[in-house]
Amino acid sequence: RSHSYADFFAGTEAFLMKNARAELCLQASPMDGNVLLENCNPDSDFQDWSWQGHSLMNRGTRRCLSMVGDDTLKTSFCGSTSWDCSDSLLSPLGSSQGYLVANRKGVTLSNFKALNAKWQDVANRSVCEEKAEQDLYILAALTSTQEYEHPAANMTLELGLSQEELENLLWFFRREDPSTWNYSTLALSFASLILGLLLLAINVTRNRKRKIHVYQEATVRAQQGEEDAKKALMPVPQEYSPSEPGNQDPQDQKAGEVVVQWKDGTVTSLYTERPEDPM
Repeated sequence: RSHSYADFFAGTEAFLMKNARAELCLQASPMDGNVLLENCNPDSDFQDWSWQGHSLMNRGTRRCLSMVGDDTLKTSFCGSTSWDCSDSLLSPLGSSQGYLVANRKGVTLSNFKALNAKWQDVANRSVCEEKAEQDLYILAALTSTQEYEHPAANMTLELGLSQEELENLLWFFRREDPSTWNYSTLALSFASLILGLLLLAINVTRNRKRKIHVYQEATVRAQQGEEDAKKALMPVPQEYSPSEPGNQDPQDQKAGEVVVQWKDGTVTSLYTERPEDPM
């Protein structure tokens, strides 16, 4: 059964690459892909390296140590440069450009096997020992895979799936790609935001119409009350009837006489003439 090398390399431990002479660690830059020599920091992912076959991958950038041009070193896609490790010395496979060394400018390639060409981890173990342990890990993983190959085949028969379909399902659930879920959550959040704004606009419009309606009703009631008050204060004209007692014909009124008409229709003089007293 075929397996991806990434499954085997996922369990390998990362280590710091410290130069034996400079006592500085190799660090990858996340910005431009350059490799630098910095003070060793076990908490930095950009100083963590691991063997991926014959490639050296940086944990922080997920890119591998590669040779660009004659003596320029950068982090690039894995597989572009393979490294041979022997006696703490690192040299590009299939090339006679020398060994990875540390100098004042950083790291470069040189043909001299000096102390600055030796690379160790923080425990002063050779990086070649790290590669040997990684090779043993891959060998153990391959052996365990061959041992469990038949039980897996029996499981496919019980589930009614072929070997290829089972591998596709395992790959689908193992790839851990959350893009679809993230996009769905983003779309749902956007739809919820639009719905909330729409409900808010409807609520504001209804409150405004309700206030306008209440104001109009209050205005109408005030106008009606004002008209009723005016009608109550206006005098109601009464017809004079000579047959009713106490009524007086307006034509019989004398000049200068003040006449008052009461609500019951009675008309009386406010001032009556008094005879002049004899001298």
